[in-house]
Amino acid sequence: MRLKTIAVVLGLFSLISLAQAEEWTKTYTTSGQANLRVESNDAGVEIRGADGNQIEAVVTTRGYKFGPNDIRITEHQTGDSVELDVIRPHRVCFGICNQNIEITVRVPHSCNLRVHTGDGHIKVDDVKGEMQLDSGDGSLTVNSGDGSLNADTRDGRIRALGRFDRLDLHTRDGSIEAEATAGSRMKATWSVRTGDGHIQLRLPADFAADLDAHTGDGHVSVDFPVTVAGDLRQSTIHGKMNGGGQMLEVRTGDGDIRVEKF
Repeated sequence: MRLKTIAVVLGLFSLISLAQAEEWTKTYTTSGQANLRVESNDAGVEIRGADGNQIEAVVTTRGYKFGPNDIRITEHQTGDSVELDVIRPHRVCFGICNQNIEITVRVPHSCNLRVHTGDGHIKVDDVKGEMQLDSGDGSLTVNSGDGSLNADTRDGRIRALGRFDRLDLHTRDGSIEAEATAGSRMKATWSVRTGDGHIQLRLPADFAADLDAHTGDGHVSVDFPVTVAGDLRQSTIHGKMNGGGQMLEVRTGDGDIRVEKF
């Protein structure tokens, strides 16, 4: 009997949660280079590249409603630039809480991004352009990226895969795994940094850079031929990969660093 009662209670909570789910949608049409800015204080954000010239935004909530005293959405389009702000009310939830906000946006494959969330993950798939991603607390993931990537999170792992011209990855607490696919070239300094976690960086066999790699507690291993400058230590390597080039800075406070070729 007790198990049945628990099951009924859980079922009621599920029904309540579903009943409170709400969705907001809007579509914008662009004619040239698309630009998207997303700002939220508490939401997971997923952005997917797609064929066409439209930006389609969907905001889904559970446990909240849309309105001036709950989830506030401010949106604006100027030419080919779209701005979307999704703000959660500053309320404390007591007891059993099932509240969350998800922002999903479909964009043209070629689209410049500026995305910030105070608390939540950010995921980007199949987008070409300048990407600036920032989370106060959450993981950052980029798949099939192309162009420039600046990704920063205060707490969370970073995963990046794509053809990059610029790369700046930073987390205060979390691992970093990045793969720069064939055709990646450094137009400026690349920086890959974590306060606590391992770093795995995979690069094309012909990738050229001035490598500056250091770990506070761990080992540095490099698959590339490196002309070393100064002393060779397990925790630090300074040298030229494939003859050298722009600066490739790799840092972790605690963890191993692996620079691999494929």
